Parts: sequence; structure tokens; C-alpha cells
Amino acid sequence: MVVTLSLEPKIDRIFHKDSYGYRPNKSAIEVVGLTRKRCWKYDWVLDLDIKGFFNNIPHDLLMKAVRKHTQCKWILLYIETWLKTPVKKSDGTFAESTKGTPQGAVISPLLANLFLHYCMDEWLRIRYPACPFERYADDGVIHCKTGA
Repeated sequence: MVVTLSLEPKIDRIFHKDSYGYRPNKSAIEVVGLTRKRCWKYDWVLDLDIKGFFNNIPHDLLMKAVRKHTQCKWILLYIETWLKTPVKKSDGTFAESTKGTPQGAVISPLLANLFLHYCMDEWLRIRYPACPFERYADDGVIHCKTGA
């Protein structure tokens, strides 16, 4: 919790205004309202849900994003430790963790939003500035004028 409380104020302010999932002062009701409003202005939408997203975030790229926003050694150490902690399987054996964020960890939504900020939100902002979008964690809607 301390890591999240330390990082969130620094990182949250860089997130796209239409990124809503697990963010302070942002709600699911707000994103639904904005989506509804934009659907009247655009003829096409891309609806997306990234299957298995939290389980498949590449650790190296995630840590690259984290390091961009903090050089604090104890924060980096904790996050790397959480990411690499072996997972106990149902048969009692342990499996190495090479990707994904810890399920149920307080830090996971912040890390997921950070990763998607760079690999989706910024990409859309730069490559498709005429296509507004709303994102709630790994679910999103992208609005388009045409189907092409």
C-alpha cells in the first residue's frame, strides 16, 4: 500500500483524461456517460477487452515504464520482487513468474494503467488523434468516423 501511495500521485497525473479504471476521482458511471455521448457523434466504434491482460504484462516493459517515473531504489525493489515472486499452483508446486502483475495486489491496477498508458493510450493519441477513446482498465471503446 505504501508503494502505491508513493507512486500514484506522481504517475496518475500523466494518464490520459479518458483513462478511467481504478483511478482516483474517476468512476465507471462517468465513463459510460462519456461513451454514450460520443456514440452519437461517431458512426463506428471498436469495442475491446484485452483477454488475460493482467496475467500477460511483460515485466521488462513494465519496469521500463516504472523506472521512467521513479528512481527510488526501495520502490523499484518492491515492485520487481512482487512481479517475480513464484506462483503456487493447485498441485502445490511453484512456477516462475515471468509476466503479469500479482493478482489482488494493491499495486496491480496502477501498474496496469501505467503499462496501457504507454502501449495503448499514447499510441492512439499520436497515431489516431481524430479517434477519441475511453478506457476502463483493460476494456475500452475507440470512436471512429468511418469503418476503414
